[in-house]
Amino acid sequence: MFLHLRTVIFLSLMWNITEAQTRYSIPEEMNVGSVVGNLAKDLGLEISEVYDRELRIDSEGGKQYFTVDLAKGELIVNERIDRESLCGQSAGCLLPLEAIVENPLQMHRVEIEINDINDNSPVFQSNQNVLSVAESTVPGVKFRLDSAQDPDVGSNTVRSYTLSKNEHFTLNIKTKDGNKVPELVLDKTLDREQIATHTLYLTAVDGGNPARSGTTEIIVRVLDQNDNAPTFEKSIYDAKLLENTQVGTIILTVKALDQDEGVNGEILYSFEPHTSELIQNLFSIDSETGEIAVRGKLDFETSGVHKFDILATDKGTLTMQGMCTVEIYVIDVNDNVPEVILKSKPNPVREDAPIGTVVALLRAKDLDSGDNGKVSLTLPTGIPFKLKQSTTNNYALLTDLALDRESNAEYRIEIVAEDSGTPPLSSRQIITVRVLDVNDNPPVFSQLLYTVYVKENGTPGSILCSVTASDPDTGENSKISYSILDTKVQDVSASSYVYINSDNGSIYSMHSFDYEKLKVFQIKVQAKDHGSPSLSSNVTVHVFILDQNDNAPSVIYPFAVMGSVSHQKMPRFSKAGHLVTKVTAVDADSGHNAWVSYRLAEATDASLFSVNLYTGEVRTKRAVSEQDDSSQRLLIEIKDNGELVQSTTVTVNILVEDGLHEPISDFHFKTSEPSKRNSKITFYLIVSLASVSVLSLLTFLILVVKCAKNSRSNSSCCIRRADSDGYKNPNRNLQIQLNSDGPIKYVEVLGGDMLSQSQSFRSCMSPMSEFSDFTMVKPSSTTDFKDMINVLDASLPDSAWTFESQQVRFCKF
Repeated sequence: MFLHLRTVIFLSLMWNITEAQTRYSIPEEMNVGSVVGNLAKDLGLEISEVYDRELRIDSEGGKQYFTVDLAKGELIVNERIDRESLCGQSAGCLLPLEAIVENPLQMHRVEIEINDINDNSPVFQSNQNVLSVAESTVPGVKFRLDSAQDPDVGSNTVRSYTLSKNEHFTLNIKTKDGNKVPELVLDKTLDREQIATHTLYLTAVDGGNPARSGTTEIIVRVLDQNDNAPTFEKSIYDAKLLENTQVGTIILTVKALDQDEGVNGEILYSFEPHTSELIQNLFSIDSETGEIAVRGKLDFETSGVHKFDILATDKGTLTMQGMCTVEIYVIDVNDNVPEVILKSKPNPVREDAPIGTVVALLRAKDLDSGDNGKVSLTLPTGIPFKLKQSTTNNYALLTDLALDRESNAEYRIEIVAEDSGTPPLSSRQIITVRVLDVNDNPPVFSQLLYTVYVKENGTPGSILCSVTASDPDTGENSKISYSILDTKVQDVSASSYVYINSDNGSIYSMHSFDYEKLKVFQIKVQAKDHGSPSLSSNVTVHVFILDQNDNAPSVIYPFAVMGSVSHQKMPRFSKAGHLVTKVTAVDADSGHNAWVSYRLAEATDASLFSVNLYTGEVRTKRAVSEQDDSSQRLLIEIKDNGELVQSTTVTVNILVEDGLHEPISDFHFKTSEPSKRNSKITFYLIVSLASVSVLSLLTFLILVVKCAKNSRSNSSCCIRRADSDGYKNPNRNLQIQLNSDGPIKYVEVLGGDMLSQSQSFRSCMSPMSEFSDFTMVKPSSTTDFKDMINVLDASLPDSAWTFESQQVRFCKF
């Protein structure tokens, strides 16, 4: 059985370190596996915490005398404990331990008091001691005997000595420095002639229970008379010297006197025969002069004081001896470099760890004493860590500032330990602390905005572009997945137009694009990391569809029904330059791809007609004669301006009729004929012109009023041809290109399907038209674009164009 004593000295919860001291008292030599106490209970830990928080014992020495049973939380003896090897002759023997738990990191001071048991018997340095005593020695003279040594302490050490029974000697015990020293006392005069040698037995007995003893043999040789023994000037010599004293330095000189003369008075100095080998290795004595010098390297940390006896022996035939004691006190010098001892492995710390998080436990150690052994620890400046002292020479390394792994993922902290000696000594210990990543950075795209240009009619599944984002975090926190947000393109989800590779950000088309239906759209891409919680960022990708020349020109006038030719009439008496008809075509493409040109491909009489390259006006090249056929067939080819030219043709049959009035366009040729018929015609023309002008004015006013209403309701705008030769309305997506001389070069409708039912085309004739009829046609969804418009007359000269959001009007003024 053993005594269990636990005393809680103090408790503090600073810096996540619990400064608590728990003490147990046990006897030495306990069996391995013996239970010292329930450490978990005494530290206030639950049994489950013992394993989860990795409760362990750390000893300041080299051996691990104790361990922890993680199943029960008990402190167990791990090695045989010999108090004498741990503490020597010290009265008290405390074994300091440190109980360390993780998560959070805490350290507890534990002290084990090792109690002595009587496991050692008294031992004499020599089994036999020889004394030489002159027969003339008077009774009462004392001879010092070798003391027995017992490594036990307290009551278990040497308590008494006994001498074997004899008639000449008795035993005297005196106390010196707390130790019992036996002395042999001559009680009766010796007679060498009767007994030359006396054999005695000295027994040392300790105070243990049961008691142990040790015996040595004492042989006393009786010598002939040399009646004066050497006597030292001092019974005790002492000296102080620094532990770094050089070898060979003389410490002191002992001196003894002998009142005898001659060789009986000559003295030799020596160590007492039982002087330990350690002393004889550290010091030397000159046998002639008595000078004691340093022989080996002194070490204050090993022993601060050395005591030994010196004998002075004369040279007489029957030698006599005197003895003194020498005490050497070693003074500490600052010869030990301080150390930094890691009590726990540095824990990796999260970059979002709060200030004051414990990273590691440290201990400062210096074998010197006094100021030489006082150690201070310092950290370099500019790092987010600090040291806090918990108990004596124990420190905690804590976070002092917010950490950022992206700025510094690892810190190599150089801790400097410096003592207070003169001069001070120092050492350095480098501790590596890793900073664990936290998902605190969202992905960042390489561009603020992405712009992509894609040709129409591309292959479905073609890559449009790649977006890239980076994340300065690591591991799963830096892995990025890409996705397309639920945005609308023409009221349809963007995911029906494109899809994205979630791993690399490559964007692919779902199908080919048609510029005439969709010219530009936007998609929003999200980059999202795999952290918990995850972070994300968005970017906008603008996709512009580039036009390809994939539409042939469409003839909107003259209108041919079901593929048949267009029939036009002209008077027989038409002059050169007479406007027969005007071919009008549009191209659904844009830009240069929509520029159309007209060419007369075939004709019944190529010398009679010509086609304007840009306006499509068909005019007579000469006056029509009686010999010309009354039926003329023209094949007009219309081509666009694309790289791969597309074209279409239209057939116009012209019927040359007699009896038709001469066209108004030729009026100026006839005004010079001074005839009555011409005067009538002039009169009729003036009346017609006035009527048509009034009708045109009324039509214009009606159109203005209607346009104003449409502007208020549909936010549309009307643009006259005279305002600009080229105009592009972004709201209505309509572009008009005019030649420098005024005729329309091409018409481009950019917004929406050209076959939309909502579009209508109106043709208005000015008073100078050859015909006064006015026709409006609304196209049907089943007709081709060229089937959507009926133009009233073949003689359609330059026009002014008015556009609204739902209409295209052709007006001739």
